[in-house]
Order: sequence, then structure tokens, then C-alpha cells
Amino acid sequence: MEKKYFLFFAFFCSAILWKGCEGVSFAQNKNIDSLRNLIKIDKLDTNKVNHLCKLMSEYELVNNFEKGVNSGVEALELAFKLDFKKGIVYTSSSLGNICIEQTNYPRALDFFFKALKISEEQKNIKEIANEFSNIGVVYYDQGSYAKALDYDFKALKMKEELGNKNGEANTLVNIGIIYDDQGNYAKALDYYFKAEKAFLEVGNKNHMGVVLGNIANTLTNQGKKDQALDYYFKALNIANELGNKNEIERDLSNIGGFYLEQKDYSKASDYNFKALNIAKEQGDKNEIARNLSNIGNVYTVTGKFKDAEQYLKMARNIEDSIGELNSLRQTEEQLYKLYDTIGRYKDALIQYRKSVALKDTLFSQENKKQLVQKEMNYEFEKKEAITQLKNEAESRKQKIIIWSVISGLLLVLISAIFIFRSLRITRKQKNIIEQQRNEVSKQKEIVDKQKNILEEHQKEIIDSINYAKRIQTALLTSDEYIKNNLPAEHFILFKPKDIVSGDFYWGLSIAPFPGWDMGTNKVKLQPDTKRQNTFYVATADCTGHGVPGAFMSMLNISYLNENVIERGIRLPHEILNAQRREIINALNPPGSTVVSKDGMDCILCVYDFDKMLLHFSAANNPLWLLRNGELTEYKADKMPVGKYDEKEVSFTLQTLELQKGDIIYTSTDGYADQFGGRGKKLMKKNFKEELVKIHHLSMSEQQKQLDHFFENWKGNNEQVDDVCVIGVKI
Repeated sequence: MEKKYFLFFAFFCSAILWKGCEGVSFAQNKNIDSLRNLIKIDKLDTNKVNHLCKLMSEYELVNNFEKGVNSGVEALELAFKLDFKKGIVYTSSSLGNICIEQTNYPRALDFFFKALKISEEQKNIKEIANEFSNIGVVYYDQGSYAKALDYDFKALKMKEELGNKNGEANTLVNIGIIYDDQGNYAKALDYYFKAEKAFLEVGNKNHMGVVLGNIANTLTNQGKKDQALDYYFKALNIANELGNKNEIERDLSNIGGFYLEQKDYSKASDYNFKALNIAKEQGDKNEIARNLSNIGNVYTVTGKFKDAEQYLKMARNIEDSIGELNSLRQTEEQLYKLYDTIGRYKDALIQYRKSVALKDTLFSQENKKQLVQKEMNYEFEKKEAITQLKNEAESRKQKIIIWSVISGLLLVLISAIFIFRSLRITRKQKNIIEQQRNEVSKQKEIVDKQKNILEEHQKEIIDSINYAKRIQTALLTSDEYIKNNLPAEHFILFKPKDIVSGDFYWGLSIAPFPGWDMGTNKVKLQPDTKRQNTFYVATADCTGHGVPGAFMSMLNISYLNENVIERGIRLPHEILNAQRREIINALNPPGSTVVSKDGMDCILCVYDFDKMLLHFSAANNPLWLLRNGELTEYKADKMPVGKYDEKEVSFTLQTLELQKGDIIYTSTDGYADQFGGRGKKLMKKNFKEELVKIHHLSMSEQQKQLDHFFENWKGNNEQVDDVCVIGVKI
């Protein structure tokens, strides 16, 4: 499996990643001890902030991320207390880079956007450019190539204006990597060679190895094997000269991949195992997975199928756990080829579908169109024009989707009316048609053709809606993410009425900003610097169901991510207030003559597991607490998250003290509104009685029992609405 060299961070990570590991450990420990002694005698001033930041860097060099984060958090809280803006920016950005090392991308974005906000307030162009680069790195790692390129071009423009040659070269490498991943090798090489020239001008030999390795990878993809191998060994020589084990490992792995393509399996295996051993020493999960996958490929082509499956599965498990989608796609593809080779066709089909789904997500045509648009913005448009083009592109995209669905439905309706008229005329002229057999044959031919057209249009519409379901499913928070980040037993019962759903659920694990008091929504420095362990869960019911409801759900998920991750809003009632403003503005643009009251009902919970508190706000739907066998209902605000007739007031913040064994239930109204035998609704009363009846079961058994109870009640009746029920046991 071929892998690009890592992207350049703007802050201290880019400086330290190139130091060698041999002979450094003793010096690092000495530095750590020296800094800790200084910190003990430091006053509570900016010197202490600087020393804590240096200590964080030293801990990262020896891969002690936990102590590094603790030192960084202490530095950040002191910087806030002193209103030391420079220290806040530097420490936030450094903590974001550590989060990238730990593949905690949402938390990394949170730190980078905080640093960006302060830098913009101070109009510090250099730091703004740095944060643009850092944010671009996170979006690239998440597979959001268009967003990554957008931020990289912003950073490049600023660094060119500042005359920052080294930073400009780093950003050129990052842009080249994105084009390389999209298969645009000519453009990737163009940016790599520009970066190589810039590094030569400033004498940056450390970063030259990265550029040489990337050039080698791209030449390999173009089929220029001899040139590629020459660049691989040039990069390896520089890494050995500098004693940089991270780069040595990547160069060895790339050379192993090269020999695999040349069918020199002995050399390929030798280089891959050497690279794997170094990756394990460094604790680099990305590179461990990469080398495991490479070894699995070698075993596949050499006929050692059992070993191949073992190594590929180990690689897949690591990639899935850290969310490395691009590498995961390649490993799924290799497993498909392995199973196909050994005749396990059922397993091969499963793997093929997984790889195609990941490929669609990462390399969709929409991504490629947006990439072209971002480059045009950088080359020819001013900042104001960039903003306008983005808004127009998004508006066009929404209009195309809406008009495509409307056009398809109109076409089906017109075809149906035409067929109905033809059949009615046929019945009236039955006697004539019977006398004129040839005419009957012609009419039958026309009817059959129209029927085929109708069936074809129906299939196209169903296929489009199924594709919309794939998009909606991708936007929903994955079960794996919730399982790995919600430290409580839980279940989610999700039953769309149609193919796509107006109900949705959303979850996010993100700690409040250091020193943030959830009770007052203010920055407050506490003596205890322990991080709060919080998890956000939304149970939401958008207006309508089917395709209209799905559009609303995707819109609301997008705004939730914007409000919590990018804008840093933390309290649930303020999130719902911001959500309401966004929905009203989106659905009621200036100049519109029709007032849209579409929106959603929602219960937004914030679990604080360190303090055993639950903060929540509820719009129309209540929250239930089951404690010691008794179910207590907490009323909701009788207003939706959207436009309504009453005067607009803030949503209510409610807080509960949690106890071990408590169960929190949230639900949309679809479960209780279901009609069953004798045409009766299930009703909330029966729903709550069932919750009390099954509360002693495990959460997974509760989910099964609730589903069974719902289906028994529904019987042969049609499901009337989307259903979403969430239970969390403390």
C-alpha cells in the first residue's frame, strides 16, 4: 500500500519531527528534569507559560503524549489567567498538533479554531496563516479534500505576501499531496518541484527528504520506475544522515512497495518488515497499519493466503479504529482481491462493497469539482469574490438536488397521466380495436413502450433516493464512534418510515475549552486542571419524513457541527438558539414572500461524566429519567427549533445530578404515534410503561424488546412516522 509522507504542521511539530531518535533519549530526559525544576520556582507569569510549553514539546519528543497534554493544559489555563494572547495561541495550536498525533481530529479542530479566532482578533497575519495550514492538515486526514485545499490556498497566499519561503514550501508540499491523492499527478509534481526549489533556496535539508519521497511516489504512479527508485534512495540517504527514524521507516516502506510492484517479493518483504519494526518502536499506528497491509499484499501474491488474511485484517482493524479512511479503503480492496483469488466469493463481495463505499466518499465527483473551484479562487479572485463563489456554488448545488427530484416526480406523474388516458381511449374503442387487429398491435406496442419508460423512470427515482440514503447514513454519527467515545452502556433504536429519514441522531465527544465552566458558560480557572469528560447526544425529529425530512436532517446535522466544533458553542440551550437562527435564515432568505416554519423537535444532552451531571435542553419532546424503578418526565419547551408564531425566547437549560444506575431515555414522537390493532395509537403512556417494565435488562436487550413491542403493536399497519429512541445507562 503506497502512502504519502505526512503533511507539515505550522507550529512546533514541524520543527521537532525531523530530529533523530538515536542518542536523544538521555538529552531529552535531562531537558525535562531541568524544565520541571525551573517550573517549580517560576512565578505565575509568562515565563512559566513558556517553560510549560517547552516541557510539553520535550514530552512529545519521547512520545509521552499524556504528560505533554497535561503540561499544555496547565500552560493554557495560566495564559488565560494572564490574558497572555501569544501564549494562548501558541499553546492551543501545539495541543491541536498533539491531538493530530493521537488521531483525535474533532478535538484538534477545536484547538485550532480557538487559536485562529484570537489571531484574527489581533490581526496577526503570520499566525492566521499558520492556523489555516494546521486546519488544512486535519481536514486532509479526515478525507475532506476540498476543505483542506481551501485552507491550504489561503495559507499559501498569506505566506507569499509575508515572504515566508520555508512556510510557503511546506504548504506547496501539502497541496501537492492532495492533488496526488486525487490522481492528478502532473499537478502534484508541479507543486512538489516548486517546494523542492524553495527548500533549496533556504537550505532546509530536513524537509527535502519529504519532497524527494513524495516525488518518488508520484513517479511510481506514473510508471516511471527507474526515476522513482532513484528518488526513494535519495530520500533514504537524507533520513539516515539526519538519524530521523520516522523518515527512515517511511522510505523503507515505500521502497518495499516499489519492489512489490517489480515482483521482487524477497526484497519487498525484507524492506517492509524493517519498516514495521521501526513503526512499532515509534508507536505510529498509521505506519504500523500501512506496513501490515504491505506485508499482507506480499503474502497474497506469493500464495501464503492464511498469512495474508491475518496481516490485512490486523491493518484493517487499526485503520478503522483511528479513522484513516483512505488507507482503510485500500486494505478493504486488498482483502477483496485475496478472497476473490482463493474462491471465497461471498466474503469478496462484502469487501468489494465496503471498498466502493469508501471510494465514493473520498473521491466523489463533487470533491473534484470543488478542488477546481478552490484553485480558481486562489489564482484569480479576491477574498470577497471567493466568499461569493462559495455561496453561489452551495446554492446551485441545493437547487440542482431539489429540481432534480421535482423534475423526476413530474416526469413520473405526466407519464402516469398519459398511460391512463391511453387506457381509457383503448376501452372506449374496444369494438373498433377488435375489428382492426393491426391497429391493436400498434397500440399495444405503444403501451408497452410507455410502460417501460415509466418503469425506467421509477427505477431512476428509487436509485436516487437510495443514494440519498447513503449520504444521510454517512452524515449520521457512526455506531463505532459512539461506542468508542461514550463511556456508558447505551442503545439507539433507529427506524426510518421510508428509505430516508426526517429523524436523526448525532453524537460528539469533545471536552470544553480548558477552564470552561459548564454551569455559567464562562471561562473560569479552577485549581483542579483535570479535563472534563463530556459527550453530546442529540435526538431530533425534523419537519416531514422521506426526502423532505432527509433534506432537513442533513441541514440540521451540518449546523450542529458548525455551532459546536467551529464556533465553539458548548451549552445545549445556546446551541439550540444558534441552530434556530441558522434554520430560520436558511429557509426564509431576504425577499422571500413565503414564510417557512420548517424546523425540528430536539432533545440535546451534554453528559459530564467527571462531575456526574447532565445538562440538556428540549424542544417539544421531553426527557425521561429512570431511577430506582421510577420514571420521571422532564418537560420540554413548547416550541420547535425553527420559526413559530409566539415571541422568540431562549430555550431552557436544565441540569440533573446523575447517580450510578440511572437510565436516560430520549425519543422522537414516532414511537408513541404508531397506530396498531383496532386503529389505536400506541401513546406515551404505554411507551413509558414498557420502559419501566424492561429497565432491568441490558441496554442491547432493551433495544430488542422495544423493537419487538413496536412491531407487535404495528402488526400489518403501515409505519406512520420515523422512529428514534436513545437510552443511556450511567
